[in-house]
This record gives sequence, structure tokens and C-alpha cells, in this order.
Amino acid sequence: MLPVLSGRRALLVVIAVLAAVAMASPGWAQSTGMLKGKVVDGENNPVDAAKITISFLDGISRNYEVKTNKKGEFIQVGLPPGRYKVTAEKDKLGAQSFDARVRLGDAAEVNFTLAPGLAGPTKEDAARAEAIKKLFEEGVAASRSNDYDGALAKFNEAIVLLPSCYDCYYNIGFAHAQKKDYAKAEEAFKKALELKPDYVEAYNGLATVYNAQKRFDDAQAASQKAAELSATAGTTSGGGSVDAIYNQGVIDWNAGKAEEAKGHFEEVLKLNPNHPEAHYQLAMCYVNLGNLAEATKYFEKYLELAPDGQYAAQAKALVAQLKK
Repeated sequence: MLPVLSGRRALLVVIAVLAAVAMASPGWAQSTGMLKGKVVDGENNPVDAAKITISFLDGISRNYEVKTNKKGEFIQVGLPPGRYKVTAEKDKLGAQSFDARVRLGDAAEVNFTLAPGLAGPTKEDAARAEAIKKLFEEGVAASRSNDYDGALAKFNEAIVLLPSCYDCYYNIGFAHAQKKDYAKAEEAFKKALELKPDYVEAYNGLATVYNAQKRFDDAQAASQKAAELSATAGTTSGGGSVDAIYNQGVIDWNAGKAEEAKGHFEEVLKLNPNHPEAHYQLAMCYVNLGNLAEATKYFEKYLELAPDGQYAAQAKALVAQLKK
């Protein structure tokens, strides 16, 4: 005779089956961006207290101002995505401006050299910069349309013109990851880090790739590095840190460490209480730990925040089971 399951045990079995098809992957950057850089003089010495003006060029006019520190460095967080004109100025050294594009969860970088009479870029330099910009934007558009082969073609063209384009390598890694070519994705993310060792999103990209391959120790190390870099950069409440912590939670969950994962998702919600996926994953942790009342609460909060989200169907089914 087959053993009879209690109602609670049967419920947990049903939930476990539903949960098996709801495994998440570490997320990509999904918050506001930031802009940082450095100002030096003609002899490459840092310029203290240079005024940095950051002007939004898309839609409603918005201006942000910040000053450099003694190392000549500046940072502005919480910027909406879009195009910006960034100007650095300092008495007796003059001013210099560049265009920049801030992307969701990313850190754009603009560096300046202020010196009286400093020559501007040549026409050839300007044309090359415009060509790179065009290729990059076309690559982003292709990627957003899920045309990853088209995106790869554009970003690879861009790095021919600018071999030091670490953002290009990041996007190449992202495209390969979407195609599930994890070896090439890993290679591209590592190249981005070779060019920019403090590139938080490239470490998050590696964490995602390693997690997909069930290389959980490597994924944990990459995600931890991303979190450390975010903290060092002073972006504890910024998108890079939130994504890194969320990734750590998913990695622990996939490795069967529900208690550790729970701690990471709780930390994400302290930084961003409206992070839908963290609510969903925290609910899954509570299911695993047998706290069904808390699980229901977090599933319902996920559905409130993302009624049409990628886990909405699973969350609705689980809530219905939990409330029986």
C-alpha cells in the first residue's frame, strides 16, 4: 500500500513541483545609472574642486552639479537613462565638454584634461567618435530587439575602431550569454575586466554565466567581487550593488542554500523595497524553509509589483495552493 501524505506534506510536494519550473537566473542591471570620471590638468595632476555640470539632453531639462575631490574624481548617482552633456570647468584652466550616455544600472565614465589653449579633437577624431557612437547605439538597439547576431556584428565593428571599448566587450558578453554560448560570453566579460578592472556589471555578467553552468563557487566569487566594488565606489544604494546582492541570493538558492539566499534577498529589499524578483525569490526561500504564511505574503507583494512579470503565473498558482 502506498503511504498516505498529510495535507501539509501534499501541499509542499505540489509547491515543490511548481517551484521546479520557476528557477530564476541572476538579473541584469535594472535601475538608474551613474556617471563618474576624473579631471586632470595639462601635466596630468588631479584638479581639486573643478565644477562638473551634467545636463540631461532627452526631454525635460535637468541639470546636476558636483565638484571633484582632491584626487580630481567625481561621481553622480541616480541619473535617469539617456544622453547627457558633461562639462568640467575650473578657474584659469578653462572648460571642456563631452557627450555621454547613461544606461540603466551602468556607470558611464567621462574624463577631462583642463589646460589653457588645449587643442580640441581633430575632424578625423570627431568622425571616428561619431562612427563608434553610431555602431554602439545600433548594437544596443539590435540587442533590445533580441537580434543578438546583429548586436555582435555592430559591437565587433566598434572594437575595431576602438579596441579599448570595455562597454563593447560587456555587450558582446551579454549577447553571447543570451545565445547560451557561455564560453564566448565569459571571454568577453573577462576582456571587459582586463580593460576596466572595477567594472561591476562585467562581474555580474560572469556571475550569471557561471550560474547558468552550475559553477556555483565561481558565480559566488564573481558576485561577491561585484558587491565589494559597488561598496568601494560608494554605491551601496545604487543599482550595481542591488544587482550584485540579488545575484548572490540566486546563486545560493540554486546551490541549495535557502537560508543564505534568504539573507541576500532580505538585504536587496532593504536597499530597494520595490524589487519584484527579490520578493518572489524570498517567498520561494520561505516555502523551502516551511514558513508558508511569510511565503504567501511575499508572493502577493510580487504580484502587486509585477502583475504581468516573468514569474506571475507561478506566483498565482502558488498563492492559490497556499491559501487552500
